[in-house]
Amino acid sequence: MSKYQIHIQVEPQYLPDAPETEPASYAFAYTITVTNHGEVAAQLISRHWLINDARGHAEEVKGLGVVGQQPLLKPGESFQYTSGCRLRTASGTMRGSYFFVAEDGERFDVPIPLFLLEAHAGPGHPGRILH
Repeated sequence: MSKYQIHIQVEPQYLPDAPETEPASYAFAYTITVTNHGEVAAQLISRHWLINDARGHAEEVKGLGVVGQQPLLKPGESFQYTSGCRLRTASGTMRGSYFFVAEDGERFDVPIPLFLLEAHAGPGHPGRILH
C-alpha cells in the first residue's frame, strides 16, 4: 500500500428536467466519491476542472474545496458529493485534479480521469468514464 493513495470515482448523469438558465443549455450532475486508500490522513484543499463541450468551448474552474468543504480523509475513509455543470452542447468532457495536503505535511495532486457528459445518457444509462 502506498503512503499517499487517493482513489476518485465519478458517476456523471444528464439532467433532462433541469430548468434552462440560458437557451440551448444542457444540465449535468456528477457524483464523486473520494476514498483514501493510503496510510496517512489527507485533506482535500482545492479543485481544478477543465470542462469542454462538443464545439470546443473550454472552461477552467479552480477553487477551494468541493461543495464548500475541505474534507479530511483518514485511511479507509470516503467522502461523496454531487455537483453539476451546464454545457452549450448535448455532450462534452470533464477532467481535472484535486490538491491534497497529508497529515504529515506532504502535498500532492490527484488526477481526475476524463469522463463524458452525454445528454442521451439518462436514467439507467450512466455516462461513460474514460481511463
